[in-house]
Amino acid sequence: MTENQIFSPPSQEFWGQQRVIVTGGAGFLGSFVVEKLKERGAAEIIVPTIEEYNLVQLEDIQRLYDEVFEKKLQSSSSQVMVIHLAALAGGIGANRARPADFFYINLMMGVQLMHEAWRRGVEKFVAIGTICAYPKYTPIPFREENLWNGYPEETNAPYGLAKKMLLVQAQAYREQYGFNAIYPLPVNLYGPRDNFDLETSHVIPAMIRKCVEAQEHGDREIVLWGDGSPTREFLYVEDAAEGILLAAERYNGAEPFNLGSGMEISIKDLAELIARLTGFEGQIVWDTSKPNGQPRRALDISRAERFFGFRAQMPFEEGLRRTVDWYKTQRTRTGVN
Repeated sequence: MTENQIFSPPSQEFWGQQRVIVTGGAGFLGSFVVEKLKERGAAEIIVPTIEEYNLVQLEDIQRLYDEVFEKKLQSSSSQVMVIHLAALAGGIGANRARPADFFYINLMMGVQLMHEAWRRGVEKFVAIGTICAYPKYTPIPFREENLWNGYPEETNAPYGLAKKMLLVQAQAYREQYGFNAIYPLPVNLYGPRDNFDLETSHVIPAMIRKCVEAQEHGDREIVLWGDGSPTREFLYVEDAAEGILLAAERYNGAEPFNLGSGMEISIKDLAELIARLTGFEGQIVWDTSKPNGQPRRALDISRAERFFGFRAQMPFEEGLRRTVDWYKTQRTRTGVN
């Protein structure tokens, strides 16, 4: 593809032939992916829930594929695609509390899902990676060729390495079997429907909740982890869903690719912005006994645009405002105080 590649709109014809298994389709990112698949006219969307299928267990994975391929036999023109979004994920605290779970659950889900997909003849497998796979001191901006130049940041290394093995597997299966597996690397996501549980949430929903609750309770300060110096890049969840589906339709290569917004912000500046958007006027106290996490995160996003024409659309402050509004609305509906 050339730098000046012109991409057509999403193909209804392409998606009309796809039976798409979306693991994690009932979750945060997955719910937006499923909505966009419906808009594109996917032939069938299969969302395996944890109540029906424990995707760490091989038997449940095999049963899932048995059921999907039995339907496929009744419609021989359709193809099967897997978009593997399901993951055990969380912020620094959750990663530190459960490093073994974060490694084992993510590794076993992904490796077995991809292996059984190859065995069954799945036409395409989209293995969602993580920015946590990058080395702790990756040069800024993160370029995909730097993925193997060091060990990930310690607090999320078990998670990052488990997800990184899906890239190894995807490339190995492509080389040996010609299996079409692709590997997006989304940066930190945010948006409506995110997880706002302070024990397991990521930084943006945690900050929003702390600010909103402090404002409601009349508290004069909130306490945040670290010293505020690290930087992060964030991608609005609907943009991430769009990027994943554009890649699923248009990209069939072995190289991993970043999905991001191209905007870097410090945690300190992020906290001040969220305080302003939520109306919290108290003091932000930094607990420096807690870890900062990776010092900087900012991506080179040129490969995704070059390969399949993706560029994030949501302005950051507008995306944050929508996230704050959604959270406040949910609190009102559920009577949380």
